Amino acid sequence: MAPKKIAEVTNVDFSLRHFLLPLMRGARARGHEVVGLCAEGPLLDLPRAEGFRVIPVPMARSLNPVAQARCLRELHRVFRAERFDLVHAHMPISGLLARAAAKAAGVPKVAYTCHGFLFNQPGPAWRRGLALALERAAGRITDTYLTVSEEEAGDARRLGIHPGAVPVLNGRDPALFRPDAGARAAVRAELGAGEGACVVLAVSRLVRHKGYPELLRAMEEVPGAVLWVVGERLATDHGEDLEPWFARAEAAMPGRVRRLGYRHDVARVMAAADVFTLPSHFEGLPMSIIEAMLCGLPVVATDIRGSREMVAEGETGFLVPPATVGPLAAALGRLAGDAGMRARMGAAGRERAAERFDEAKVVGRTLDLLGL
Repeated sequence: MAPKKIAEVTNVDFSLRHFLLPLMRGARARGHEVVGLCAEGPLLDLPRAEGFRVIPVPMARSLNPVAQARCLRELHRVFRAERFDLVHAHMPISGLLARAAAKAAGVPKVAYTCHGFLFNQPGPAWRRGLALALERAAGRITDTYLTVSEEEAGDARRLGIHPGAVPVLNGRDPALFRPDAGARAAVRAELGAGEGACVVLAVSRLVRHKGYPELLRAMEEVPGAVLWVVGERLATDHGEDLEPWFARAEAAMPGRVRRLGYRHDVARVMAAADVFTLPSHFEGLPMSIIEAMLCGLPVVATDIRGSREMVAEGETGFLVPPATVGPLAAALGRLAGDAGMRARMGAAGRERAAERFDEAKVVGRTLDLLGL
């Protein structure tokens, strides 16, 4: 196969580093030239250090028509100048703009990976209707249509977005995310968690729809357990400020809530925890759950698209209704009080994740479907 020049396009540096970089590495290993496009940001240091060229474009995570028109023009200019063989777009707004610009610039092949539909998210009917209409329009100019979740591939076919939508899932490296006794001892000592303490871990951006208000209230009903929170609020995130929720929880549970911020050693922190939770209101197919399962952690997640494709209820963890406190507290309490259950579910979760969500398998399947 002749080498191709590929554009991997997403919205922000966080997405490129955490979601696209493994795919970029895989395509380069097959002999292709890969260029990243997204908004400028500090997390682009790693892909650039690995030798990838990243072209900054003025992405805006909003429906502001002026900002989006500016981004569309810049994408069109870059695509015409770079003459890519394939533009592979990601995320709802950046994916729509990149596909439209690629089609207008005459790019031979346009692909899209859906990481979650906006019309499946809570919001006013007009916004969900607009999102669906835009997805259908963009689907008509998309040659290869992939999704990270099986349910959303079904949505794409059923709702007339794209008849050939194929789920590819997400993946992480089992050699990086794994049980690690040494890391467990070191991180627990660093963060002051005794070996007998049950550490509940959450890893995500600090935004309302990740379910933090419910989680913080639920933890008050799990006496003795400690909550570690890894993540931060991105400058482009919208919605309610969570600071009052954390301040209240820290006052109500002195010493039991630790905010660790953004960390580059998430695999080590996961190895040091006992339970993982992600009580989101909506998701695509969350990477953090895959990482936690590979680290041998039982998972408490919400019964929503994506998460319920990963967590086997009663086998690798528990699924609870979104935006509720009682069921979340009950599930966390069961695991906090039963070390044997945590061990059994964690081992089953690692086996399931290694089979279904191995990064090398997912990247290979994606590249094959892209014709690379």
